[in-house]
Amino acid sequence: MVERSFRKEVEKLRIGAGEEFAGEGILAITKALLQSGVAYVGGYQGSPISHLMDVLSDAEDILGELGVHFEASANEAAAAAMAAASVNYPLRGAVTFKSTVGTNVASDALANLSSGGVTGGVVVIVGEDYGEGSSIIQERTHAFAMKSQIWLIDPRPNVPNIVRAVEQAFELSEASNTPVFLQMRIRSCHVHGSFTAKDNVRPSPSLRDAMENPIRDVNRIVLPPASFEHEQEKINERWPAAVEFVRKNCLNEHFDGDKDNVGIIVQGGLYNTLVRTLERLGLSDVYGDTRIPIYVLNVAYPLVNDEIESFCKGKDGVLLVEEGQPNYIEQNIATILRAAGIEVALEGKSVFPMAGEYTAAIMRRGLVQFLTMHAAIEKPSTDPFDQVGDYIAEIDGLVPPRPPGLCTGCPERPVFASLKLLQQEMGAFHVSADIGCHLFSILPPFNIGNTTMGYGLGAAGASAFNTESDRPAISIMGDGGFWHNGLTSGIGNAVFNKSDGLTIVVDNNYAAATGGQDLLSSKGSPKNRSTQHPIEEAAKGIGVKWTRTVRTYDIGDMRKALKEAVTRKGTGPKLLVAQSECMLNKQRREKPLFVKAVSDGERVVKERFGVDADTCTGDHACIRLSGCPSLTVKPNPDPLKRQPISYVDNSCVACGNCGEVAHEAVLCPSFYKAQLFINPNLLDRVRGGFRQMVIGWLQRRANQRRLEAA
Repeated sequence: MVERSFRKEVEKLRIGAGEEFAGEGILAITKALLQSGVAYVGGYQGSPISHLMDVLSDAEDILGELGVHFEASANEAAAAAMAAASVNYPLRGAVTFKSTVGTNVASDALANLSSGGVTGGVVVIVGEDYGEGSSIIQERTHAFAMKSQIWLIDPRPNVPNIVRAVEQAFELSEASNTPVFLQMRIRSCHVHGSFTAKDNVRPSPSLRDAMENPIRDVNRIVLPPASFEHEQEKINERWPAAVEFVRKNCLNEHFDGDKDNVGIIVQGGLYNTLVRTLERLGLSDVYGDTRIPIYVLNVAYPLVNDEIESFCKGKDGVLLVEEGQPNYIEQNIATILRAAGIEVALEGKSVFPMAGEYTAAIMRRGLVQFLTMHAAIEKPSTDPFDQVGDYIAEIDGLVPPRPPGLCTGCPERPVFASLKLLQQEMGAFHVSADIGCHLFSILPPFNIGNTTMGYGLGAAGASAFNTESDRPAISIMGDGGFWHNGLTSGIGNAVFNKSDGLTIVVDNNYAAATGGQDLLSSKGSPKNRSTQHPIEEAAKGIGVKWTRTVRTYDIGDMRKALKEAVTRKGTGPKLLVAQSECMLNKQRREKPLFVKAVSDGERVVKERFGVDADTCTGDHACIRLSGCPSLTVKPNPDPLKRQPISYVDNSCVACGNCGEVAHEAVLCPSFYKAQLFINPNLLDRVRGGFRQMVIGWLQRRANQRRLEAA
């Protein structure tokens, strides 16, 4: 169950020529694909592009009507390999995944695709989020594009331009027989706007036509001697064809200004931030009518030499706005200008930071430095962002830092609490973590985890520690990581090499970290997917002898299973499946049903946990071992006790983990479970009245005894 449904929005995909299409960037991309006659689409979810997969999944009926095949791929490599359909056939195809980590996984297929070249247009839509905070690795797609010669489109972030970029990407791919990266930054994915739609186009030929009329061209297969010819073809034929297409169709844009002695060259995806900053400096209006000439690189690779030469000629200085390192574009432009003998001061990383995201504050400082250097403006007396920095410093002194953590009620919390309790008993273990929600175990309050090496590579990351020890290595991965890569590279590798380590698979029924998509092991029954394939059975199928499936919230059972696994010798790799549904997805699934039941007058029971203020000692083991956001502290109501007590706030989802961990740690009796009856029946009312009567009598007796004792 994905975090958001697009079933209503996807109906817009049916609109025809001349109608206005309004919506989010992700939805506009899908419409552009259908307008371009795409034959197949595949991909793997990942921020910031996850919603594209969700939109495509919700639009499968519409895709089917047009004869478009959509596939939720097992991983990014599987998605990229789909593009093989366009090598010999004039079929347009699109694949999508997160970059750069997704591109790394897909690199083998992409490199082969680029070498052999394509007949039909292939567009690889990558979610680029350099500096945005949702990617671990701070790298750029640009490096891979240059390495494998895949053209890179980085469109200005507005909906009409994004739609145009999709259409032009297919045309560029076919004109140069080369796959094309369409780089979608997070702001492009979620920008809203409108454009004039075109009719959807059925793919011609269809996939069936291609299957029934197979084409075999050995010159397109990456095998010597053809692979040596591919390299020459890239340089002598495909590259010139791409440059000519970009030039002829004006894919890059030039905006004039009255300050002719300077100019700015900017990556398309950074255009909005640049124009907004120029507006704050009084050098542009809100619509982008700028006083500084701007050359927009909607195509970041390859560059068009004569366009750059023409833009830079006669200027004193040119500023290149290129986010991230290394400064590939700056180096390329410097080479172009030197070869052409153009004497112009090219500034880039000399005024901008080498690494990091170019926020509005950073953009302003770089622009001011460049423009004052070349007398285009007078240096402003004040920088408003300095004041913001003062405010931030003031807040930092007042608000304590809070590390990122798991959601309220997350079923991963008891797994890490159990591991922490085990380490208190037996000593520290080497823990190889995986990406996803469970990576938060590295941070407080758990402080578990030594390394992370990539999606589904938790077990493989511990493979070097295949040696006899009283403390075997422990690895962690999610069910998403298990099916993505972990089954073969982790578990299978451990079986083959007779590793004695323990792998914990956190099975929460979904690919939770990427938005709650279904998996092979999910409990649901989606219409177009095959699910309910147990992780434990898959592991047994490749040779794992010791397996256990434990409900994560049963911390006592979890501790026993963990201890048995790490103390058991000579049985090969062990697999512990920690199983409970992702609480966030469970709430998404149950909330509409709950609301409907209440409105229909049905009896509904809602559970909550709390802490008895009179019983709590202020030990806070529940907080130290859980870290749940619903757990906090409040002043002790007893005037004779200074230690604050634990408190459960209104965000509680009644998972019971806080009480479980506290009980396992210190046999804490202070937690209680309360039940709220909505639309109670007669029996509920009678029971409630009786309970209140008994509690009232006990309270009055206790008060009387206190008075008598006084």
